[in-house]
Amino acid sequence: MSLISKSIIWQRLAEHQADISKKSLVDLFQADPSRAQKLRIEAAGVTLDYSKNLINQQTLDLLYELVIEKNLGEQIKQLMKGGVVNCTENRQALHTSLRCDSGRENCQQKRVNTTFRRMGEFVNRVHTGDYRGSNNKFITDVVNIGIGGSHLGPMMVNEALLPYKRSSLRCHFVSNVDSSEIHHVLEDLDPESTLFIVASKTFTTTETLTNANTARQWFVDNSLADADVARHFIAVTANVENAKNFSIEESNIFPMWDWVGGRYSLWSAIGLPIALCMGMDIFDELRAGAEEMDLHFLDTPFEQNMPVIMASLSLWYINFWDAHSTAVLPYDHHLTYFTKYLQQLDMESNGKQVTNFGERVPYHTSPIIWGDVGTNGQHSFHQLLHQGTRFIPTDFIISMQAAYPMRNHHALLFANCLAQSRALMTGKTEAEAVEELIKQGLDKEDAESLAPHKAMPGSRPSNTLLLKELSPKRLGALIALYEHKTFVQSVLWDINAFDQWGVELGKELSSEIYSALCGHDFPEKTDPSTRNLIEDYRSAI
Repeated sequence: MSLISKSIIWQRLAEHQADISKKSLVDLFQADPSRAQKLRIEAAGVTLDYSKNLINQQTLDLLYELVIEKNLGEQIKQLMKGGVVNCTENRQALHTSLRCDSGRENCQQKRVNTTFRRMGEFVNRVHTGDYRGSNNKFITDVVNIGIGGSHLGPMMVNEALLPYKRSSLRCHFVSNVDSSEIHHVLEDLDPESTLFIVASKTFTTTETLTNANTARQWFVDNSLADADVARHFIAVTANVENAKNFSIEESNIFPMWDWVGGRYSLWSAIGLPIALCMGMDIFDELRAGAEEMDLHFLDTPFEQNMPVIMASLSLWYINFWDAHSTAVLPYDHHLTYFTKYLQQLDMESNGKQVTNFGERVPYHTSPIIWGDVGTNGQHSFHQLLHQGTRFIPTDFIISMQAAYPMRNHHALLFANCLAQSRALMTGKTEAEAVEELIKQGLDKEDAESLAPHKAMPGSRPSNTLLLKELSPKRLGALIALYEHKTFVQSVLWDINAFDQWGVELGKELSSEIYSALCGHDFPEKTDPSTRNLIEDYRSAI
């Protein structure tokens, strides 16, 4: 199969970009008064307004032709039905089966349903006080020990759905091997009422096991016996034997499967912290919202398919407008970790430079994902969005209803969100800046001198994603939307979204360097810089 960049449609898109780049977003709106209505769709309770993009119908037609040429429809079916879409590891990627209640073909429903039943039973026992800690104390705190997908997903969801919290349990997350993090989490906890979840598919991840062993030692240091570990530690893993060797009872081990990648795993037993702290019913609603987006993705024509549209626009900017990054700006305090979650989802999935056929890609793949919540960013990096030299497409995310209605707070938040997307679109000409400055009292000469500093180019594209409210269902749909967008991008770029070999090299080298730091021989072929830094460490301890 030939590379997408050799397609005739790719060449036509390049020619089209040269033409449409001469038009501003304002021009495009003036050319089509119904543009705002045409370039707007709704799916699974999420509304996408993509009218503020540097596109017209010709752009969309070409992008859809490209999607069809890449046989996307069949690729979507393969993903959903359990085809081997992870070609380098010969695996399925059936995370959609974890939220599948509609009997879609080849769902792993029996195993999945058994796991969710066990989760529900365990959550109920903790909530009712039937499951208690040492000395018969009620569980008051849950500490999730994981890293990557075993950490970011549950942490993001628990923060996002805090207004829906159903239990009195306090939930904490530890991922960093830096001792400062686990120290600060443990210092205010009572070991007799604390439950740890060790989340690791292999149960060999260095950071996770280091933190888990530290937590275990904390029990001993607080005069609790090793026998109590079985009462206070739960495992989510595919390596049952390693978890049992850690003294975790098999009845407290929940499964992971090789057909679920870490960054897609919050829907599995990795979501146990969500179920414990939010409630199993909230976890089920989250899954239901994701399934609504799954069915939209599977059944909707490409022209109205939200993940396909967003992925196509992303390719348009990355490969034809030289966009190196995408800003994701949620206007909701509870989505504090959402952009960080998307960083792993997109960049770990599509940060690849070799195609599925083993060829070096001659085009850029995943953009750098970055951003912050709400109006905070307006007082820091939005300056670069409006007047910087970088071309940065932006996603704005906002709910129409506030979690906590207070006076006019939400109206102000909503106004700021819309104002930013409009300002990126329209910009401000030097003539407008001169007129504004003269009205402020400057004479014409001074106004003309200052105007270039106040002018903004505009025509900077953005999507606006509207949710009725940030509910469990709508959050589930939003997460699934970005998952499917990521998958579509990988299909278009001919890369594998489900492996992450780039994570492994650093782990291998870290083990060698750790040995040297502890006084053993230097690794073979250690470069002079690393050797000097190791010696600095040795001399400091």
